Amino acid sequence: MTRTYRDAGVDIEAGDALVEAIKPLAKATGRAGVLGGLGGFGALFDLKAAGFIDPILVSTTDGVGTKLKIAIETGIHEFVGIDLVAMCVNDLVVQGAAPLFFLDYFATGALDVAAAAKVIGGIAKGCEIAGCALVGGETAEMPGMYAHGDYDLAGFAVGAAERGALLPAGVTAGDAILALPSSGVHSNGFSLVRKIAQDAALGWDTPALFVDGLTVAEALMTPTRIYVKPMLALHKAGLLKGAAHITGGGLPGNLPRALPAGLGAHLKGPWKMPPVFPWLAANGGVAPAEMLRVFNCGVGMALITADPEAAMNCLRAEGEFPFLLGHVVKGEGVHVDHQDKFFG
Repeated sequence: MTRTYRDAGVDIEAGDALVEAIKPLAKATGRAGVLGGLGGFGALFDLKAAGFIDPILVSTTDGVGTKLKIAIETGIHEFVGIDLVAMCVNDLVVQGAAPLFFLDYFATGALDVAAAAKVIGGIAKGCEIAGCALVGGETAEMPGMYAHGDYDLAGFAVGAAERGALLPAGVTAGDAILALPSSGVHSNGFSLVRKIAQDAALGWDTPALFVDGLTVAEALMTPTRIYVKPMLALHKAGLLKGAAHITGGGLPGNLPRALPAGLGAHLKGPWKMPPVFPWLAANGGVAPAEMLRVFNCGVGMALITADPEAAMNCLRAEGEFPFLLGHVVKGEGVHVDHQDKFFG
């Protein structure tokens, strides 16, 4: 009896079909500096051709977490690729770096070409929004490692900044902290989100009481916002001293990463936030301090500037809706006013 790789659960032809399906998607994300295309053993990038003189490379890697479980259970695969890119490139831009290229890792038990193409289509869309090139990746079919229908994602992004343009830089007490709104939960805290939905016996196809016209799953799968282009415009204008991507840990856990030793933040709440957050707090019995520690609570990006008026005008010109969040203060940690009024 002869055996093939397909007998063991790995379909090489399906993998080849996926590569062919995504080649035009990757090609559409091309930018200055990319050499060659998909199919090589590695991707090449020319920093000089991208316009850099004395660059520092910045790299990030991340995933989407258990938000993937909702995608897998509902078949809503179109948006998690955008989430994957966002989680990486938003971490690059807070350091003053422009994203250059992106690679993905897609692992599954049995390759579903249609579902995988939707996921990678989302990755290509995210790269387009961020202005970076999708230069390659890896599709791993691993029967026995993943249950049927399951998959996992990891992303890897590389960016660059000129040597004198890295952030944070020059942050002092009295600087203003601005917020760029989030689109919802983004890609953190979904283990708690799923627990709340489970305890409330909510099916993913239940109408979302917090968003008209969408199911719970459709509302929760709203992709993470990508803030690269407005933030690079702000940085280029000389108005950005530092920034924090508000992911797991919320504002208390992420904002201090943009602050020098001896400085903290005083935030003036409550601020307007997407209605999913009061819904989660009420249905899950989650205390305000825990909500702020787990979720972004309406703030996808916090920006530090010495000139808030000019900064907000610059961001509005880029299509953003910034608002004043607070100020940098002497001391340590993040103090948020009126937490008891946030989710009532």
